[in-house]
Amino acid sequence: MNNRYILLAARLISVLFTPFYLPTVAFIVLLMFSYLKALPVSYKCAMVGFVYIFTVLLPRMLIYIYRRVNGWTQHQMSRRERRYVPYTISIVCYSALLIIMESLHLPHFTSAIVAAALLIQVICAFVNNWLKVSTHAAASGGVIGMLFAFSIIFNFNAVNWLALCVFLCGCVCTARMLLRQHTYSELLFGVLIGIASGCGAVIVL
Repeated sequence: MNNRYILLAARLISVLFTPFYLPTVAFIVLLMFSYLKALPVSYKCAMVGFVYIFTVLLPRMLIYIYRRVNGWTQHQMSRRERRYVPYTISIVCYSALLIIMESLHLPHFTSAIVAAALLIQVICAFVNNWLKVSTHAAASGGVIGMLFAFSIIFNFNAVNWLALCVFLCGCVCTARMLLRQHTYSELLFGVLIGIASGCGAVIVL
């Protein structure tokens, strides 16, 4: 009975903290703590909605269609050799969003968020040739890396938020292990890729 509730909680965490939400969450954090918080609420909502469409709605819809066409369950599609098309779909959607944002001349740091998320996808797709790295862990690590970078750039105290992000990252990794989706090494590499990509992309770009 207890195991059933633990697995249910693990599935809930996996759904709530899906890697697709990385750019949207990062955008919300940026709009709360940077100079962008002075923008009109309607403009900020439009930005978040725009990011949500290209990084969550479109990729998930297209991946769902791809999975249904092949007749695979979500667990069956998680096999390493079947992850290339979902990676490609996400990379195309993220790239399209980045190009659109650059053409609209949106604030620089907003593009850095999408670039960081795109970099994580590209690295995970490349590493997938040898290791089924966890994109859940990579996305969680990406939030930590970007938040750390933004706290340095905008000079604000992010200790409490970083602690929360690290705790949530641990919850996500634990959930993925309980669901037997990834090994410890796959989760560890995912977190390290996410932190390095998120922090590096924000600081460099």
